[in-house]
Amino acid sequence: MKPISMPAPGRSNTVRLILALSAIVAVAIAGTIILAPDLFYSGYGIEVGGNATLANELKAPAGALLVAGLFMAVGIFRADLAVVSLATATVVYLSYGVSRVVSIAVDGLPHSGMVSAAGIELVIGVICLLALLWVRRNTSQ
Repeated sequence: MKPISMPAPGRSNTVRLILALSAIVAVAIAGTIILAPDLFYSGYGIEVGGNATLANELKAPAGALLVAGLFMAVGIFRADLAVVSLATATVVYLSYGVSRVVSIAVDGLPHSGMVSAAGIELVIGVICLLALLWVRRNTSQ
């Protein structure tokens, strides 16, 4: 498999910045959920303390998010993995955002912080998708 080279230097810095921000957000959120779920979820009015089952249920997807965030970060340093890292970021953020929108439509409005999270996830996901499409178009020549 032939490695994919990054586009022009100015654009590669943009792709790296997008991947860095995506990775930082994912790793920070996942790390906080894993290490301090009470702290993270209290801002949304959710009490985790003393409920081992709820903590376990929240930490499991946080582990997956942590790994995805680390994989996003790999694309910052390995140009041959930038496309896969962008694809990972796109799938993670758009799936979270779209799932929240579906939940809002089906279940009603949650805490305002969850609505804000949906908006942020959708924005990050769309930015990653646009970067992914740009890189694929400019590296497939």
